[in-house]
Amino acid sequence: MKKTAQNRLAPVIASIAIQLCLGVAYIWSVFQTGIANSIFGGDNAAAGLTFSLLLATLTIGSVIGGKLAAKYSTRAVVITGGVILSIGFFLASFVTADAAWVLWVTYGVMGGVGMGFTYSTTIACSQKWFPEKKGFVTGLIVSALGFGGVIFTPIVEKLIQNFGGTEVGELNTFKVLSVIFLVVCTIGGLFLKNPPEDFFKSQVASSTESKVVETAEYTPSQVLRKPQFYIITFTLMLACMGGLMMIGFAKPIAVAKGLAETATIGVLIISMCNSMGRLFWGMISDKIGRKNTILTLLAGTAVLSLFVNLASGYFIFALIGLIGFFYGGFLSTFPALTADLFGAKNMATNYGMVLIGFGAGAIASSTVAGYYKNIASQNIELMFPAFLIASVCACAGIVLMLFLKTKPKQKEN
Repeated sequence: MKKTAQNRLAPVIASIAIQLCLGVAYIWSVFQTGIANSIFGGDNAAAGLTFSLLLATLTIGSVIGGKLAAKYSTRAVVITGGVILSIGFFLASFVTADAAWVLWVTYGVMGGVGMGFTYSTTIACSQKWFPEKKGFVTGLIVSALGFGGVIFTPIVEKLIQNFGGTEVGELNTFKVLSVIFLVVCTIGGLFLKNPPEDFFKSQVASSTESKVVETAEYTPSQVLRKPQFYIITFTLMLACMGGLMMIGFAKPIAVAKGLAETATIGVLIISMCNSMGRLFWGMISDKIGRKNTILTLLAGTAVLSLFVNLASGYFIFALIGLIGFFYGGFLSTFPALTADLFGAKNMATNYGMVLIGFGAGAIASSTVAGYYKNIASQNIELMFPAFLIASVCACAGIVLMLFLKTKPKQKEN
């Protein structure tokens, strides 16, 4: 029994360490202004597209990584993902304004594919070790990604300053991050493996529940024929708009609100609240159900997005935190919902397909927010239409979720 407990904990701890590194994705706003001015000639939309491409191609990497993990091993896929991610960031450090598009390919596409290989694969592996607590363990794993933003924000800020300051130090900082990714993903990947085939049944047998239900397993091709897949994929696309807009532009918004000296606090706050939201809402979803949790998160996002213009002074930090807290809930609840509906066996690939909605939302949110941020260069209030669009999208997500039938085909043990 003690050995089994250790076997269960090792993959989770390794997954947490890896996800902490992936949290670098959520501090893009630290790079946004410097990269926009030094590489893209002041075009915020073009610079923000780098962040969006990373998140969009993360979905592609998740699908490919999930398939490879099922065919080969979780360990090999995660280590490979770390190598791709590391190379992408390293090559990004040599980008110049004459070939700005290279940043989209290296940081954006290569970084996203590498992250995708590791992201859903580590989540799926941990869920398999804790089938009785999918919401909690998913929240725990992905909260580490959010908390990675808290850890890396001051580190990255310091590195940028040491390498010459804003508009100069960003590229060399990518080199340091590439080394960190390579080391952590390689070492962490060595501890990742799926449980034995009969592990679920042994957990059921030792459960204190009088009746434990196992979800039927669906292959990716079967999932694509189910209406639930399209409902949750489109809902995820609509749900993440407000959070991604704030994550990508938290620092510039705080600066525009007159808080230039403390603007980095906004990045720390949204990273911390994003992390806490993932763990909190993951646990809540175990209690009240995934659908009810997502409906609550959508309603909260719809309301909060309307207050971006109204918040002034340090109240903007509170709003940034709340938006991050609700956004984080989506990233823990949707993976658990995917496993509930379609089973754990192919979860890495199935959730990778659901993440296509997230990728589409990432590109849309960056394009919309970047466009209005360019318009609002002298008056931040002109950015309000972007968050109004995010609010409308969240409301549309509520309508979609009301049509979701969450009771999957099941078999009793």
